[in-house]
Parts: sequence; structure tokens; C-alpha cells
Amino acid sequence: MTLTPYRPGALLLALSASLLPLIAASAPAAALADPVPRPHRHQHTADEITGFLTAFYGTHGPSAPDRSRRISQQLKDKQAHTPDTDVLLCAPGTPKAITVGPATVAQAAGVGWATVTTVWDSGVLDTFTAYVRLDSRPITLDDVICAG
Repeated sequence: MTLTPYRPGALLLALSASLLPLIAASAPAAALADPVPRPHRHQHTADEITGFLTAFYGTHGPSAPDRSRRISQQLKDKQAHTPDTDVLLCAPGTPKAITVGPATVAQAAGVGWATVTTVWDSGVLDTFTAYVRLDSRPITLDDVICAG
């Protein structure tokens, strides 16, 4: 008489494969769904981002309170490592004027951005891109990428 070695893994696999269709067919769809419903999270719109950036940058650059409360930790760290340049304006000093273009939103990436243009006393125009995470609460400036 030949004895087959006992293999609990194979038995469990065979049983689960044959029972899974029965369990799935008998369970209501709601029971298989996430048991804790998640509230819908607001995603910032392009208009909200444009409005935020326009208010944040103002005419001559962000205010001291906005610099401390309305930017990401990433930008605070970036500024700490780049003391000779204002990372929020991509240059040292205070611009003569600032304009914010219309924001673009990429829902799949969870980010929105707009081009910001600064005019300096010398007459030089500079542009950079300001980024906002769509789910930030409250809305905050997440990153700035300088053009040059």
C-alpha cells in the first residue's frame, strides 16, 4: 500500500478554489464593498487654484503670514536650503508686479498649476510654475518650479 504524503496547502487551495464561486454568488455586493464608507473629498477646481494663487502672490509677493501658513513643508525646507533666493518668487527681492495665469488641473495626478509672471524694477519679466495639491486642506502652495 502506497501512502500519499499529506499536503495541507494543496487541500486548502483545492477547497478555496471550489468554494469561492459559491461564496461570491451568495454574498450581496454591499457586503463585499468597503465596510467604512469614505466621505467624498473636495478637490480644488482650476478657478479655486487661480483665485488662491492670485491672492497668495498679490501684487508684490506673498505676505509673511502666507509664507509661514500657506506653503507646504517641502517649500519651507527648500527655502531653508536656498537662503540667497526666494524660492516662492524664483529670485531675490520684491517684484514690481505679479500676474497669475489661469490654472490647469490634472485630476489623475491630484495637482493643479498655473504660470506666474513677475516683473522686476529692471524691466525683466520672469515666469515660474506654482503647484497646488488638489486635496490640500486648507489650500496651500505645494511647490514652485523656476523656469531658468
